[in-house]
Amino acid sequence: MKTRVLNLIKRAVAVVLFAPALALAAGAELHLDRAPVSKDLASLQHGAKLFVNYCLNCHGASFMRYNQLENIGLSEQLIRDNLLFTGERVGDLMKVSMRPADAKVWFGTAVPDLTLIARQRASEFGSGADWLYTYLRQFYRDESRPTGWNNVVFENVGMPHVLWELQGDQTATVTDDGHGGKTVELSLAKPGKLSAAEYDKSVADLVSFLVWMGEPVAEKRKTIGLFVLAFLAGLFVLSYALKKNYWKDIH
Repeated sequence: MKTRVLNLIKRAVAVVLFAPALALAAGAELHLDRAPVSKDLASLQHGAKLFVNYCLNCHGASFMRYNQLENIGLSEQLIRDNLLFTGERVGDLMKVSMRPADAKVWFGTAVPDLTLIARQRASEFGSGADWLYTYLRQFYRDESRPTGWNNVVFENVGMPHVLWELQGDQTATVTDDGHGGKTVELSLAKPGKLSAAEYDKSVADLVSFLVWMGEPVAEKRKTIGLFVLAFLAGLFVLSYALKKNYWKDIH
């Protein structure tokens, strides 16, 4: 019995030690396209529009209030006229009415909140923006899935392709690489409302907004940081001059 317990402990320790290495090895095969993240207000405003129209139906942003969108150049009146559709107030949190229990029945899992999704994916894949940008452009038709959609980046994903009208229908050609893996090539079978370049730009704007939403005060924080560093540098110069003047007659 004692030997069996020791063996179980050794196995548990091995799992803990080698799980990160296995995760890195598995993630190394995932190719992510570089996201052209923008801080331009027009891009962020377009991304906010896409988020409210296509994402906020299911995904909430429960740490973000509508009036915080004034920080990207939208007035309270513009927010009220263009982004509030079901009686919300400008000061309300960006929540959805869908209950987690219903989402689990419809999609197989609870729908994640998107306020911090870019930062969350960054902790998992190194760049949350790159992951989101690649993910939203690599949906393809898969009739074996309940929603009729699958994704190269997130295989067997429960989320349908909500932007399909913009991108169109992609089909996938799966090739076995002969080493236990596979490659997936996507081709556009039915064009959407946007060209490929226009769709990529729209996704980039949406991702830019998701990145901004994860830390709306990022630019202000960086500006304050520069002032603090400048103040500390000046304080160091003054302190060093005071020290030299104080000790100049002491040997």
